[in-house]
Amino acid sequence: MRNAALVLGIIAGVIGMIVGFFSYGYTEFVNWWGEVPDYVEQVDNVGRIQAISLLAPILAIAGGAMARSRALIGGGLLVVSAAGMYWGFGFNAFTMFPIAMAGLAGVLAVAARQPDTH
Repeated sequence: MRNAALVLGIIAGVIGMIVGFFSYGYTEFVNWWGEVPDYVEQVDNVGRIQAISLLAPILAIAGGAMARSRALIGGGLLVVSAAGMYWGFGFNAFTMFPIAMAGLAGVLAVAARQPDTH
């Protein structure tokens, strides 16, 4: 289960980086060029989108990388990453896979029966 958490967490982080890159880029594009009513409008909370675009994928990759050696901490990071992506981006066609993968990886890492080594 730890290996599955590692793989799912890293994949979720990479896909989350792609979503985050385009989300952050969209907010910067609208700030730079301005809004076009009914076509291109700024999101409600730019700071939240930009922060989640950076932090959530990093938490997923770090949690996945930690899943083998420190499963509880890694699982916690993965669950926080999934919750952050859901809070920041919502659940849609582009975010369903990184949210689901990070959430499942977090559950698998926490549910690993073997105790962490010190």
